[in-house]
Amino acid sequence: MSETSSVSKGCFVFKSSSKKRKRHGGVDGYLVEDDDDNGRDRFRICQKLMDTVQMHIEEIQDQLNKKVLDNLVEFIVKHEHCYSSDVWRQRAVEIPTAALMLGVNVPDHAMTFRSLYNLLQASVTRFVVSVHAKDCAAVKLLIQRVLDQLMGNGVSLDEELEDDAALPQRTPCAMSTLCQWYKTVSKKCALVSPEKKGHSKNKDLPRRMPIVVIFKDFEAFNSQVLQDFILICSRYFQELPFIFIFGIATSPSAVQHRLSHSVSSLLCIEVFHSLSCTQHLASVFDQLILTSQFPFKLSSRAIQVLLGIFLYHDFSVQNFVKGLQLSMLEHFNSQPLSVLCCQKREALLCAKTLSQQNVERIRHLPSFMRYVETQEPQVQVQLLTSDENVKEVCQKLLKKLHKYHKNYYPILQCLHALTSSLPKCPLGKHLRELHVSCIEKNVWETEEYASAMQLLRILAKDELVAALRNCADILKSASTKRMQNVLQQVEDFVVKLEELECHFNQDPPGDDVILSGKDYQRKTDLFQLQKNLLEKESRRTKKMSPFEILQNQVLQFIDDLVREYLTPAELQPLSEVCYYSSSGVLRQRLNAAPRMSIQAALSHPLYYLQKEALKTNAGTVSSTAPDICIIYKLHLECGRLINLYDWLEAFVTVISASEDKDQGSDECGEYDSLKHARFIQAVSEMEFLGFVKSTKQKTDHVARLTWGGC
Repeated sequence: MSETSSVSKGCFVFKSSSKKRKRHGGVDGYLVEDDDDNGRDRFRICQKLMDTVQMHIEEIQDQLNKKVLDNLVEFIVKHEHCYSSDVWRQRAVEIPTAALMLGVNVPDHAMTFRSLYNLLQASVTRFVVSVHAKDCAAVKLLIQRVLDQLMGNGVSLDEELEDDAALPQRTPCAMSTLCQWYKTVSKKCALVSPEKKGHSKNKDLPRRMPIVVIFKDFEAFNSQVLQDFILICSRYFQELPFIFIFGIATSPSAVQHRLSHSVSSLLCIEVFHSLSCTQHLASVFDQLILTSQFPFKLSSRAIQVLLGIFLYHDFSVQNFVKGLQLSMLEHFNSQPLSVLCCQKREALLCAKTLSQQNVERIRHLPSFMRYVETQEPQVQVQLLTSDENVKEVCQKLLKKLHKYHKNYYPILQCLHALTSSLPKCPLGKHLRELHVSCIEKNVWETEEYASAMQLLRILAKDELVAALRNCADILKSASTKRMQNVLQQVEDFVVKLEELECHFNQDPPGDDVILSGKDYQRKTDLFQLQKNLLEKESRRTKKMSPFEILQNQVLQFIDDLVREYLTPAELQPLSEVCYYSSSGVLRQRLNAAPRMSIQAALSHPLYYLQKEALKTNAGTVSSTAPDICIIYKLHLECGRLINLYDWLEAFVTVISASEDKDQGSDECGEYDSLKHARFIQAVSEMEFLGFVKSTKQKTDHVARLTWGGC
């Protein structure tokens, strides 16, 4: 048997030939080739952008969770003061409980609980426990988990007392042990010197610090385990000041569904709501994608893939960010010119030192080829022959690209501020939807844009002034001179509209066609009535009110800005440098199909193992393939039920070919205990993967769970 004949033996590494290109380390398996002169620079830029994304995500998470975390701290501190007073012993035995509503985006809960855990330990109490349902299948395991985190980690309040408070690694799993330990720690806390009291956050020491237990996935806990634990804690409530925090993904009614009335009556529950995942996504989208400070960009199709996964799979912002980071890795790994995807100053320096190979790559970019076609013949010749000229033009185009982004996002936000308040906003309710429309095509040529402009014409003066003021607030943060000029024009329009007197739908005397009672009875001709109404409408269109004139000027000004600055990103020269557009690769990476991958690996092991001996003709089985691959191909030839003995005979016949035995000899087809063991192990692996299962119809048969044949 060859050394790699069975997958069950482990993972095998086949060293590549020395003729192949050498590579150096990358990020998460993405390798940067050494023969590419800017490979190290691409890796450095990519790593820097990844760190920037992670830093921004943590800042956004802290900002969004600040309010709910502060409310939780206030809730715990309020009950802590009750514990420290003499009144708390007379009140009913109710454990303070915070029901934290986090939403269905379960992958995002870990970061929230991590922030809460660190905040509580830093500002409220050192006694914080965090438990998962998977680790607490029984009450004893839950109590053991609580005791281990509290007592096993050395939770003394004074560093000088840590040696005295050292506990054995194994402690009895009982609440009485925790009570004694808590009393010991409380007494030592009372012996803290007065000098150290002044440095503490609460000068009223000694105090009874609460024991906070965080149930991260409340719905996943066994109901009986929760009820028993709460009943036990309520009996020790006089000695142990417990405070519970339930992490709930669905609704507050989950507490009633999981706990009986007799148990829930022991809890003093207060509900806290965190921001929704859509609000969280909007903040991430605005600060990471809709900004000129972040050089890496996504095309419209790539954004739609990430948004589709977010909206139709898990609502997880963390997974959305992982998709963004994966896009960055794919872009820097597949695009050699991504070395220019950095901040403006660094990009210009890189453009000056482009190698001849990268200059040739720039010439082959579709956007650069379109740019060359628009130039004069003499300039075209220089761009196609002179490398230095290409470098100079590349620097100019990079400046224009960065300027395009600085002008694009303020105008995009202004257009969203104008249209988002419209009824059934045609251009999309969210800014990200409008952004996708703008970078995908000429937005001014769409029916949605025309409909939005028509709806803007019916806005009242106060509504139009309010919308323009929002645009002015957005433009104040813009840094380019052109945007400052636009800001000045917007402010001028606001002043003119405020000074303008209202002339809504007022026509000069004599313009209205008003029919008296006799005239109405006499003139019943519909044709004549239609003629009079058309004449009236024509007179009104010829004589516009001052507000209508100014309103048309404002809308024309907005339309000109949209046509000038909201052009699709694909039309910008060198857009391929910073825009990632391989939506198919991104969808394949994120929406993995494990069944298809497993079947492909079992059918074509050559694709994964890269072993020349595995090459076979169509419809044949290689005797040198791993055992599970042979078993898989043989089972494709069978029906719904597979006879294990016939399957074993076929398996032995195939693997005997690798031992150079004559196919017609008596030895071929005989099997020993080793071959029998290999067969049993391969069938077990097939059963584990879900291709076959045992059946009660026939004891010596297994049932197929997949369809199709060779």
